Amino acid sequence: MAFPPAFLDELTARNPIEDVVGQYVTLRRSGGNLFGLCPFHGEKTASFSVAPDKGIYYCFGCHKGGGVINFQMEIEGLSYPDAVRALAKRVGMTVPDDEQYQSRYRQQERLWALHKEAARFFHSQLYAPGGAKALEYALGRGMPKATLTTFGIGYAPNTWDSLVKAMRAKGYTDQELIDSGLVTVAKKNGNIFDRFRDRLMFPIIDVRGNVIGFGGRIMNNDDPNAAKYLNSPETIIFNKRKNLFALNLAKKSKLGYLILVEGYMDAIALHQYGFDCAVASLGTSLTEEHATLLTRYTDQVVLIYDGDEAGQRASARAIPILEKAGLQIRVLKMKDAKDPDEYLKKFGADAFKVLLEDASNRVEYQINAIRRKYDLREDNQRVEFITECAKLIATLPSSIQREIYGRRVAEEGKITYEAMEAEVKKVWKKRQNREKKAEEKRILEPARTTQPKSRTLRYDNVKSARAEESLIAQAMKEPALLDLTEALKPEEFSVPLFSRVYAQMRSRHEAHLAVTMATLEELSAEEASHLALVINSQSGPVNEQAFLDCVRTIQSQHRKANVTTEDDLMAMRKKMQERKGMKL
Repeated sequence: MAFPPAFLDELTARNPIEDVVGQYVTLRRSGGNLFGLCPFHGEKTASFSVAPDKGIYYCFGCHKGGGVINFQMEIEGLSYPDAVRALAKRVGMTVPDDEQYQSRYRQQERLWALHKEAARFFHSQLYAPGGAKALEYALGRGMPKATLTTFGIGYAPNTWDSLVKAMRAKGYTDQELIDSGLVTVAKKNGNIFDRFRDRLMFPIIDVRGNVIGFGGRIMNNDDPNAAKYLNSPETIIFNKRKNLFALNLAKKSKLGYLILVEGYMDAIALHQYGFDCAVASLGTSLTEEHATLLTRYTDQVVLIYDGDEAGQRASARAIPILEKAGLQIRVLKMKDAKDPDEYLKKFGADAFKVLLEDASNRVEYQINAIRRKYDLREDNQRVEFITECAKLIATLPSSIQREIYGRRVAEEGKITYEAMEAEVKKVWKKRQNREKKAEEKRILEPARTTQPKSRTLRYDNVKSARAEESLIAQAMKEPALLDLTEALKPEEFSVPLFSRVYAQMRSRHEAHLAVTMATLEELSAEEASHLALVINSQSGPVNEQAFLDCVRTIQSQHRKANVTTEDDLMAMRKKMQERKGMKL
């Protein structure tokens, strides 16, 4: 929908892009811009920039970019209208009446409120007569009432519709209950009933403090078909790939690192024993979204998965994901306990601190994992062990690391360091050659150097498109130049994106409104990113003559592309004949 231009001007003025981005990214000033680690992809060096004077952000790594509204859309997964509403709410502005009650954001607000009420209901039921068994279980697992309150732990009664009745009494509709994922719809008659029944309930709370879902541990173990843990399904407010249990608490930790565990109980136990930096994945394997989320709050992660075979496989999958995100990884291996919860209860916090200090880095952990696969007493298996380790060591960026671990593997494999070094160098050179060829291909491929990085955008007329880029960038920097474009029409642009942007810029300039990236409407994420790149590429002072050259290029290229009349065709033939005559 279209918001009043004056409202958007005030909204963007009261939401400086560096302040909004700064809620999610640690920014450091370098010259006129601010830089930090990109929140949209994993990286070790800061390639994410914010230009306060231009009102844009741009990542030179993943190429996402745009204005403050686009950033809010990307970081929170919102539509344009809902991003506007979120920013308005941030600064206490009232959004003009636009039938917003039907918007996705209003739906989200209702579902957040519904989940909060559900959490209160479950927590109260834990202390009701029907929750006695669950309360006894929770206390028996070492969770005192203070912990139950901190984490909002509750109990879902062993009935079919206790929650349904309670939420209806609060004014929530059946459709809202269905949208929340807290109920199940009967196939036969369409009636709804509680999804969670006879379960200890763990509210899942996002980093902003909203209850977005639940995890429930079954109390009755007599049913072999019932899942031990049941989580909320995906909804418009809950995505298990993008949220971590207890991160709302762990993000405040002063320990300087985060501990990543498998289950709710492990995370809670760690918090109880003073390790308030623990988080858990939500019944799914670690994802790139999880890793990116972690990078917003730390650069160090201690990975503690269960010591069984499944836990080891999960660790092996998680390490490259965390490393790709630019995180420093240590891996803690449990001794004499299957998980952190059991270890802490057996040995206490001091013993766990020692275990943390002895946690191996990810390379040691991976070498140990490779070692367990082979019998080093047999020659052929020693060869396979050395070969696999060489592939691992060749991935290390530091020559010092490669030497240290190379010597260690050589000693275990009973070969000379020189032989190990030669094997690592051979694998290293192969990797370097592959990467070099890929880079050369990228550089030499003409289509890639002339086309936008976005796959959804294409320059059919590269000459005109480059002129359009320059015109847009210069006009964004100095809107007064738009006074020189009276004869230039939006339809003369070859790139639809630039045509729409130019039309909006002209319209705002003629209405004496601010012309900024943030005030442009109806841009997709990819369009906003590409436009941010175009604007960011404009350096130095604007040049009126160069600007007028861009206008002339756009117009001439448009005329050439739209020669349709017979007179135009005749004129072109005549010119071609004249040129041929001159050559003769």
